[in-house]
Amino acid sequence: MVAAQEVTLPRNCTFSPTDWQALAPFWYPVAFSHEITLDKPFGTRLLDERLVIYRVSDGSIIVARDLCLHRGAPLSLGWIERDRLVCPYHGVQYDCNAQCVHIPAQPEAAIPGRLKLKTYPVMERYGLVWTRLIDNGPVPFPELSEWDDPDYIQVLPNAVELNAAAGRQVEGFLDVSHFAFIHAKSFGEGDNPIVPDYAIEQTPHGFRADYVSTVSNYPHGMKHLAPPDFLWRRLFEVWLPFTAKLTVFFPHGKLHVLNAASPVSARKTRVFVPICRNFDKDAPLQDTLDFNHQVFDEDKAIVEEQWPEDLPINLADEVHIAGDKSSITFRKRLAALGLGRSYTT
Repeated sequence: MVAAQEVTLPRNCTFSPTDWQALAPFWYPVAFSHEITLDKPFGTRLLDERLVIYRVSDGSIIVARDLCLHRGAPLSLGWIERDRLVCPYHGVQYDCNAQCVHIPAQPEAAIPGRLKLKTYPVMERYGLVWTRLIDNGPVPFPELSEWDDPDYIQVLPNAVELNAAAGRQVEGFLDVSHFAFIHAKSFGEGDNPIVPDYAIEQTPHGFRADYVSTVSNYPHGMKHLAPPDFLWRRLFEVWLPFTAKLTVFFPHGKLHVLNAASPVSARKTRVFVPICRNFDKDAPLQDTLDFNHQVFDEDKAIVEEQWPEDLPINLADEVHIAGDKSSITFRKRLAALGLGRSYTT
């Protein structure tokens, strides 16, 4: 782990210093690939750090701190010109290596070596742009290999904007005992709330929860499509800290949902949800989008109202039942990363 003195926290950081340093080395999605174009930079935030993202003509993407060191202007308000990011304040230009290469006010003068953007590693996967704010060695990258499998169709819903902590959102995604209540209008079955026991397997990148029940994953109105007494298997795989993959085993194939929660700040989260399936390939994709948005809106309504707003890492702060094994494991593994007792204060 990078020592505290080597890290400069973002301005107005909402995380404790130790929490920020524990979270910053991991990969998070920060934009859709289609949002990053050749003519306009894209501005966003991750862990309170202001980022600018831009694409150059060879297709590569640059993620940098959204700050021109000349006079502090946000570069996301600028534009792209001949593969150069142009500052909107004084027209200072940065090339694809993030180095300043032109100052219009003094075109013949030597360019200060310090006039270079702070950049971050980039990965473009599953229709998303990913980055990490501290590069202190390899960390596991979330896997959704089915996205590139020609046997699968791909669906990319809109991001879910939450006024809630990423930890609360991910824990809710892993929870299986709320189906009958929060999702009563989409797929939950009010007369089937019992949570059967399920297995937890620790992995180097997080853990797996293998859950089998009779609760159908079909939306209401389509429940009849499953054979009588069909057992529904839901396999959850977690990549710490805030990405989880759900595989639902349908009667005729598999559905994969990647829940990638990107912590904009301590209590603001943008969730990206790439989905792919290898059945019902001719069904309208809009139906899948509508169902996904409904389910995540149902979760959003309750997650934004939970308090304490931050996920309690200390297990004694809340009461647990047997069906909470995923939640308990999640909190223990976050604590092992170095997150504070209340993540985050």
